[in-house]
Amino acid sequence: MTSPEIASLSWGHMTVKGCSSSYKDCKVWPGGSRAWDWRETGTNHSPGVQPADLEEVLKKGIDLLVIGRGMSEALQVPSSTLDFVMQKGVDVRVLQTEKAVAEYNKLAGQGAKVGGVFHSTC
Repeated sequence: MTSPEIASLSWGHMTVKGCSSSYKDCKVWPGGSRAWDWRETGTNHSPGVQPADLEEVLKKGIDLLVIGRGMSEALQVPSSTLDFVMQKGVDVRVLQTEKAVAEYNKLAGQGAKVGGVFHSTC
């Protein structure tokens, strides 16, 4: 399975190729995508992304995870979360969301087993 291309990104709106839904925030992995609902884990901009936000994507057999922190990079990513990802043997890149989507799409287009979580507003 390949990682799906993120087809579009604008403030508060993302679409993934092959998916009829649009997302505010999303998770993607080889073969799928879904909304990233912060309420599931109690995530907020600070302290930010938690291991529980990433577990689902990490279980999909990825080698690299891309995290999009938002258009203004308001979403924090604690070092403990990065340590959690690396302990799973997965490389991680944390970027402003537009740059994160570009990086993710480049890697997906090269056939990498890449996953991502992306925040599309602040």
